[in-house]
Amino acid sequence: MPMNERPLSPHLQIYKLELPMVLSGLHRITGIALSVGSILLVAWVVSAAHSAEAFASMSGFLGGFIGQFVLFGWAFSLIYHSVNGVRHLIWDTGRLLEIDEIHRSGKIVLALSVVLTLIAWLLAGGFPGGGA
Repeated sequence: MPMNERPLSPHLQIYKLELPMVLSGLHRITGIALSVGSILLVAWVVSAAHSAEAFASMSGFLGGFIGQFVLFGWAFSLIYHSVNGVRHLIWDTGRLLEIDEIHRSGKIVLALSVVLTLIAWLLAGGFPGGGA
């Protein structure tokens, strides 16, 4: 059989995109976002140690639209990655491994992550017009 007639292995164009696939990718993406966000946190702390002007500049950035958007994404990443990590720990015990349970627990993880992020963000006064 010539090289160009070999069968191709399955790829993303063949698979139907399903919730577990999306959540798996989101878990990896949020892990990366947590690493990048940690660098931002270190930059904020270093700016406080460096000078009042550097801290004011960094705080100004974090208080602006882009900074708030980044911090909101970091908060969601932290909460989603943690909640989904608990689901993985439950899987390690051999529970919730049936297809319908995987889909149901995925929806619960996603909903819980959004709700907890919004609650945390509102309590922290992260939205314009928020508390403290």
